[in-house]
Amino acid sequence: MDRRMPRPRHVVIIGGGIIGATTAYYLTRHPSFNPSIHHITLLEASSIAAAASGKAGGLLGLWAYPMCMVPLSYRLHAELAVEHDGALRWGYRRLKECCQIAVNLKGKSSKGRAKSKRARSMASKARRAKQQESTTAPARLLNGISASLPDIPQLQPPPNEAPAQDEGKDWQKLPKQDETAATLMRQSMLPADLDWIDSELVEEYAEMGVEGFTETAQVHPYQFTTSMAALAQSAGVDIRLNAKVTKIGVARGSVKTVEFFDRVALSNRTILGVTDVVVAAGPWTARLLPQTKVEGLRAHSVVFEADVTPYAVFTNISLPANWRPSHRQRRVHGDHVDPEIYARPGGEVYACGECDPTVPLPETADLVEVDEAQCDDMVAYIGTVSTTLKAAPVLAKQACYMPRHNRPGKESAPLVGGTAVEGLWVAAGHTCWGVQNAPATGKLISEFIFEGAAKSADVAELDPRQFGI
Repeated sequence: MDRRMPRPRHVVIIGGGIIGATTAYYLTRHPSFNPSIHHITLLEASSIAAAASGKAGGLLGLWAYPMCMVPLSYRLHAELAVEHDGALRWGYRRLKECCQIAVNLKGKSSKGRAKSKRARSMASKARRAKQQESTTAPARLLNGISASLPDIPQLQPPPNEAPAQDEGKDWQKLPKQDETAATLMRQSMLPADLDWIDSELVEEYAEMGVEGFTETAQVHPYQFTTSMAALAQSAGVDIRLNAKVTKIGVARGSVKTVEFFDRVALSNRTILGVTDVVVAAGPWTARLLPQTKVEGLRAHSVVFEADVTPYAVFTNISLPANWRPSHRQRRVHGDHVDPEIYARPGGEVYACGECDPTVPLPETADLVEVDEAQCDDMVAYIGTVSTTLKAAPVLAKQACYMPRHNRPGKESAPLVGGTAVEGLWVAAGHTCWGVQNAPATGKLISEFIFEGAAKSADVAELDPRQFGI
């Protein structure tokens, strides 16, 4: 047979999150895709965007990581928005600024402010260095949802105790900014239209200030993921929900079958004649391929109902010594907390908190548990710096598991590419930047499958085979 002739393929994508959905989309958009001989099946254990992809902040940035795919993916986001009216369908827009604020709530004297300012700077540098060395980097997305509207907790002293200033654990800051991104921050003046942050409390303000490197945009992650899945389905992709994959069948060095449990029919099924399998199962990837070491770490977030100017705000809040959120019997965190706050289209503000390693990954996304007290912590902390958000209704309390690729001594870059098994591909471990890097991942996987190599970007550093996979 002429090797230039396209051959029949049955590609099975495991995972209905943003990576799986964009992979399905770009496979159907590849010039070699021929629906008469190419069949694509997407298997999702619960529903589309049920896990972190549906509950993320949706931040996009040229300052994200890994840089081998960030510029491509940022550009593809813009192209997708133009082609499919992304501004309307999934809230695509450029942000005015991505910024960082430092707030001291401990005292008002100039001496105290100067001292706390130096302490914050030293603590911030120490935390960043520690995060680079840590094997358990933090998380930031969500999964289970509690839609009740809670009472906004007020910060107040405990009734019969005065806790020490250093009581409580250290806040586990999310790995959103790496060392390179931190160097792109420039000291500036607080913008007048960032009026939903209480300006009189802000001691330091910095913004991404290097033109051509710090552009920031956003999407609504649930809307973006479900739109990508719908576009792929309209092009012929067979999407099967409540299909929990249990085994990838391999024979003579190549993939042959995929077995899954139908959670509705309560029966086991097998797909035969499989030529390619793309494992895009997020934090569940290691359940199918343990050698990938892609696992999950739970984190919480909340969504406020508030129509505010489009800024993404990273905070550094110095807390008073002798108070606690009213819903807590004791103080949980120490001196500093760092919630992230993103304004979103449609009258929403998203905020995410720290990681929580205490609860293991459940079997499926719809079984993720939400600790409402952790969500209430965020509401309380954010209320100290934003009168607007303190008074805003809370639309959702959420939790999910961030997919992390862990190797001894560090958290590694995502895995994108082929394996030692013919036809077995991995696209997982994107940490905080799954939504940002999904279009590039999907496009590159389509090139691997149809052309045998990545053509749009050099992603050799993400090759799963370097880890013996």
